[in-house]
Amino acid sequence: MFTTSFTPGILNRNRTAASNTKGLIMGTRPLIEAIEAGREIDKILLQKGLSGKTFQELQPLIQENAIPFQYVPLEKLNRITRKNHQGVIAFTAAVAYQNLGEIIAQTFEKGEDPLIVILDRVTDVRNFGAICRTAECAGAHAVVIPSRGSAPLNYDALKTSAGALQHLPVCRENNLKNTIKFLQDSGLKVYAASEKASEVLYRSDLKGPLALIMGSEENGVSPEYLRLCDGQIKLPINGKISSLNVSVATGAILYEIVRQRSTI
Repeated sequence: MFTTSFTPGILNRNRTAASNTKGLIMGTRPLIEAIEAGREIDKILLQKGLSGKTFQELQPLIQENAIPFQYVPLEKLNRITRKNHQGVIAFTAAVAYQNLGEIIAQTFEKGEDPLIVILDRVTDVRNFGAICRTAECAGAHAVVIPSRGSAPLNYDALKTSAGALQHLPVCRENNLKNTIKFLQDSGLKVYAASEKASEVLYRSDLKGPLALIMGSEENGVSPEYLRLCDGQIKLPINGKISSLNVSVATGAILYEIVRQRSTI
């Protein structure tokens, strides 16, 4: 229902290999300094077989800060840049991740009903940015993404969001299953969008504290999350094409939530 094609982003090959490079950090020592300085790191690519004293210093820092990383062939790193990356390339987050528990508490303290958007493996950065733009306009209090298998919170996402990511908190969670349970324990209903749902969203009660899960472009919401949800909803499809782009679907659902919450 919420499928779309994936188009990889093209990195600027002219970025310099310095620790202050916009969106990109190259080299073991610059990355160590960035992590120790508290820079938000979105993902790290490490050359297979990398070793040495400096790498041994970097490795525990990556693990202690729970930064997503991946070992890749040298050729992949060289396709990103021909600069002296020393076998290490890190992608920095365009904005800082925030704490979901604090956001929920602050929202309730303000007398508002939380509205949280959870993205399960939405990997297209343009869809991610567009969803964040719509979520901010609809008054969502945060977007939640998994630490692995999500579109990067990079400068392309910031641009696509038309600046919304400067205002909308993004929370990166290691375990979405635990996150769903936490939200439910905090008093939120959790609904998932699924083409297999039996109920059209217009017949669902979407008022009150709510979290909405939108699934990946290819596979939708994971079955394990569907089982945990308080309900599943779908958009009516009356045309011959059976699927919607995930950002379009998110917008349609969010504005039904806005309509139901509206007192006008």
